[in-house]
Amino acid sequence: MTHVPTLAELKMAHDPMGRGYHAVYRENEVNHCPGCGRTHWLVGRLSAECAFCSTALPLAEAVVTLAKLPPVITHRNCDSKDAWAA
Repeated sequence: MTHVPTLAELKMAHDPMGRGYHAVYRENEVNHCPGCGRTHWLVGRLSAECAFCSTALPLAEAVVTLAKLPPVITHRNCDSKDAWAA
C-alpha cells in the first residue's frame, strides 16, 4: 500500500486562503460552469448542478448548522423561516 504524506510531513501549513481558485455558485451573478463553460444550472438547497455536464458546485450563500438537533439549512439572503432537513 502506498503511503500518502501529510501536510506536516511535507512541512506545509494548512492555509485555506492560499489554496487558490475555489469554484462556488453565486446567486444573482452569471455563473459559468468550470467543466463546459455554459450557464444553465439546476439549483438546490446546498449545491447547483450544471444542466449540461453535471458539474456540481456548492452554493456560496448556503450555510449548514449542525448541533444536537436535526440540521438546519439556512440561506443568508432569506428572511423566511428555516427549512428543516429530512
